[in-house]
Amino acid sequence: MLTKEEVMHVAHLARIEITDEEIFKYQKDLKVLFDAIDKIKELNDFDDDKMIAPWEKDFDIERKSVEVNKDNLLSNVPKKKGNFVEVPVMVNE
Repeated sequence: MLTKEEVMHVAHLARIEITDEEIFKYQKDLKVLFDAIDKIKELNDFDDDKMIAPWEKDFDIERKSVEVNKDNLLSNVPKKKGNFVEVPVMVNE
């Protein structure tokens, strides 16, 4: 089972606030989740690559390149600076 500090660290990474009562609940829930993950890893044919992108290994996919006109693409952008798309800041200190 995860420690209280580990649960609080996960909550911090997820940018959520949890109460002391919720910490115990998350300790139990995360233990169930990690136990299930361990069972999957025990499978004989477990392959990390298949878990990440199963279609790249199992299927023959024809990949087509698409021509993109930079000017047409940028004409639909609400905010831009030169050839760059301006986006809002998503990380808070």
